[in-house]
Amino acid sequence: MNRNELLDQLTEDILAHVMRGSFPERELAQSIKPDQLDDRFEEYELLLDLHFVLKSDVVSFVRELSKRLRNIRTETQTVSRTRRGSVDGRINWGATIKKRYSEHPRDRSIFVCDNRSIDYDIPENIVLKRLISIIHTTIREAEEYLRGEYEWVQETWKGNENLIDELQRIVERNVHVRRIRDPDAYEPTERMLTTAANSRQEVYREAASLLKSRERLFEGDADEIRTLLEETAIAPDDQDSLFELFVLFRFVATLERLQESQPEFKTIATGRQEVARFDGDKQIALYHDNSASDRNLSFVAVPDEEQEQLSRTDEVQLTAQDIASDYFGQDFRNHTGRPDVIVLEIISESEDQHEYLIVEVKNSTNTDTIRRGIKETLEYLAFLRVNGDYVFGRDDEDYFGSGWNGLLVVQDLDDETASFETQSDNPVTILQAAELEEQLAAVLREIL
Repeated sequence: MNRNELLDQLTEDILAHVMRGSFPERELAQSIKPDQLDDRFEEYELLLDLHFVLKSDVVSFVRELSKRLRNIRTETQTVSRTRRGSVDGRINWGATIKKRYSEHPRDRSIFVCDNRSIDYDIPENIVLKRLISIIHTTIREAEEYLRGEYEWVQETWKGNENLIDELQRIVERNVHVRRIRDPDAYEPTERMLTTAANSRQEVYREAASLLKSRERLFEGDADEIRTLLEETAIAPDDQDSLFELFVLFRFVATLERLQESQPEFKTIATGRQEVARFDGDKQIALYHDNSASDRNLSFVAVPDEEQEQLSRTDEVQLTAQDIASDYFGQDFRNHTGRPDVIVLEIISESEDQHEYLIVEVKNSTNTDTIRRGIKETLEYLAFLRVNGDYVFGRDDEDYFGSGWNGLLVVQDLDDETASFETQSDNPVTILQAAELEEQLAAVLREIL
């Protein structure tokens, strides 16, 4: 599965699951944001706005903004005020005589004065003010990154750091911008955007166009989502994260078909580490990129010190751990890595019966990488613990489960490999990306 195929499939998945509100946006944001960004950018909307302000069109808009603000449109309004004993503005004699005759007979001190005022709050300026506010707020959140040495800034704000300071001055000091009222929550309206889009002045036409582009991104337009994954900051430097996300969506879609039900999706805010849970006769919890510690799962790769009989390998690991702990004054615990996806099935809480599928994802066709993935998956199975107790091999030598508890997903290989059927005797099943759609259901049926 090449990059374009991967991006096309992920675009469909995001439109099908995230944009319809069934898949947590925060989980998606975590998967596609660069590692350098802090936790604030796990908020999906802020991540989208970061993507938005990194567009070259937005940078160009900010570059020209200061010059264009000198010529923004205003409307002149005439306001009439009644004065007694003084004149403030041009006297409107017709209105004055009418006022005296109808309300103040024989009072010659009454005058109606006309004053002209400049109105900045026209539709085009509301559109402009909203766009400036969005760009300014997002840049303020991401300023440390936009000024940093990151590859995803090189072609946008890198070299334009002075524009960040210039935008700050515009927002805080520019008299024209300050006189435009802050848009209401529902503004700009569609009519305001249309008015700005049809303006004779380029600054308004561009502002409307950029806001429309942002709106399409937030609404889940397919082309905008595809660009989101492909370009600027929120596309990972390599395909590994995208490939893991692709596998995760395959699990969600396959479980939906098998269970014939919609899952309850979770977020980090719920205090649980699972992504989704399917309820029914059997409960299935899907975890992504964590060890499901809220279920007391762990992957400890060192034997217990209380164990009576230790092998030479065990002794080496434990002694090395003790020496390092003494030397650095820290308590070291040797863990395996953590699998990229865990599917946890709870058969019966009352009988405390559980079944697990441990999944490792390798975005590679390299033979050595795949061999390492096999070894890692076996380690996860052999050292999987719940509440401190090993899950597999407690009563026998079957350290790897039933044979259907380990799955390794790799990229599509050119060379012919063992079929799904011929792997049935192995404790780890290997599936290529193109095989997931058909074969993942067969793997899941074995443990359901």
